[in-house]
Amino acid sequence: MSKIHKAFEKGKAFIAFLTCGDPDLETTAAAVRAAAKGGADLIELGIPFSDPTAEGPVIQGANLRALKGGVTTDKVFQLVGELRKDVTIPLVFMTYANVIFSYGAERFLRNCAEAGIDGLILPDLPFEEKEEFLAPCRKYGVDLISMIAPTSASRVAVIAREAEGFLYLVSSLGVTGERSEISTDLAAIVKTVRENTAIPCAVGFGISTPEQARAMAALSDGAIVGSAIVRIVEEYGKEAPERVGRYVRAMKAAIADLS
Repeated sequence: MSKIHKAFEKGKAFIAFLTCGDPDLETTAAAVRAAAKGGADLIELGIPFSDPTAEGPVIQGANLRALKGGVTTDKVFQLVGELRKDVTIPLVFMTYANVIFSYGAERFLRNCAEAGIDGLILPDLPFEEKEEFLAPCRKYGVDLISMIAPTSASRVAVIAREAEGFLYLVSSLGVTGERSEISTDLAAIVKTVRENTAIPCAVGFGISTPEQARAMAALSDGAIVGSAIVRIVEEYGKEAPERVGRYVRAMKAAIADLS
């Protein structure tokens, strides 16, 4: 069984996202530990990239700050190795196909396995082109996590049937970022997913408040929050980890009694 399933074993999952190296790798490490202690069930780690096309201004800014600070993919692997000394919850990378191409897919996935990464999310990888990444992912036991967007329509069932780890449901069109309301008919998408796979699904893009997290987790198996957490890091810098932990605790509490 996928290690990622552990994130969903005790009810609805809260999934937190952080950009590695913003403002520095030490702060990222402290924020990951604070989020895990605060109740995050799974953490997505963003590997900085110069052209993160799926991201809104908040996460774009974090990517650029991290790159300016000298963060490299090798340094991110070192960070994960350090975190794995005491962080036991599932960790997945979220990055872009070019990052892996330039690094070398075989080497990248081998390093993922050695460092303790459980899954990989590539927002710019079309479902139809995933095969070239799937083979090395399977070889090294890393789940290639698929995304389903409101535009996936007739492809939802096919994507669900081939899903690994968990399914990332994109709540709305456009890039990542906080939204005042989420109007996509996610219930219909979740229904199709449920009919085609037992793999859990979680909703991301646009969630920032406990109320939104609760509403999205009630529909699915969990809620994913990125921009709101990255904004805390942007605002408080090296002092952010404690606040990240507090924020995660509040979000986890909002979904804790759902079943």
